[in-house]
Amino acid sequence: METKKDVFMLVDGSAIVHRAYHAMPPFTTSDGTPTGAIHGFFSMFLKLIQQLKPARIVIAFDRAKPTFRQQLYVGYQAQRPKMESDLASQYEAIIDILKKAKIQEVGVDGYEADDVIGTLSETANKQGILTYIVTGDRDMLQLVDNDTLVLMPVKGISEVRLYDEESVKEKYQVRPSQIVELKALTGDPSDNYPGVPGIGPKTAATLIHEYANVDNIYKHLDDIAVKNKSLAQKLIDGAEAANLGKKLAQIVTDVPFVCDLDDCQTSKIDIRAFKRALESFEFKTLPKRVDEIFNQKQEVKKQNQMKLL
Repeated sequence: METKKDVFMLVDGSAIVHRAYHAMPPFTTSDGTPTGAIHGFFSMFLKLIQQLKPARIVIAFDRAKPTFRQQLYVGYQAQRPKMESDLASQYEAIIDILKKAKIQEVGVDGYEADDVIGTLSETANKQGILTYIVTGDRDMLQLVDNDTLVLMPVKGISEVRLYDEESVKEKYQVRPSQIVELKALTGDPSDNYPGVPGIGPKTAATLIHEYANVDNIYKHLDDIAVKNKSLAQKLIDGAEAANLGKKLAQIVTDVPFVCDLDDCQTSKIDIRAFKRALESFEFKTLPKRVDEIFNQKQEVKKQNQMKLL
């Protein structure tokens, strides 16, 4: 992937750990400690560093405490099963490896990883930094703009699809900033909120195309009723669900936490500690890849310094 400015890589740790867990074989160490999710996560992480060559990296995680969305709507994500014990242990191990390697990991009580990422991408945007968000969560597509792109795994963890403004529009028939409006009308089964009963993605996209947002749709109910009385009635019946859906879908971009972008520099990663932490789980190839990737980066840095001389 060609990049022309400083790159900030923001990883939705919670989503990618879950994806790695389900995509990888159940690897274990010689004493039976499960390591499949750890291997999958860091394999993808290192591959992305190699491709994007980010100047800064942050991994965002959900925290265990209930979020403001769960307080807004008791059914939010209620259908999701409790984390399997062998995944929970690997989740903690991944965070521990990141801490040892001095790779910034951030989570804020009351908010999701999405909101942490939304806040950091907004900060980076204001500084003209090019941000790549790595996630399996389609909510993140609302953050896409000129300086923010989304990389989404499409096949296990080995392949990713790049979403820019055009590809979001092509797939969903709305602009990235209107993804919130789309989800307000259609709901989201993965987060367990309903949307307006009887309105699917195609009808929702047509309404958004004509009226731009949910508030404006509801201001024009009379016009809609003239054209399609049944649709207007569905909107009236589902007004509360649409209002709630919009609040649940909207990513927060001003989460109160401190994260200095200078502390997130890739150059501050402790390579030796990173390798040792991976070796402690009996991985053979991952520590070698750390060497290859970071020595490669150091070589490029040396060459650039030579050019300056």
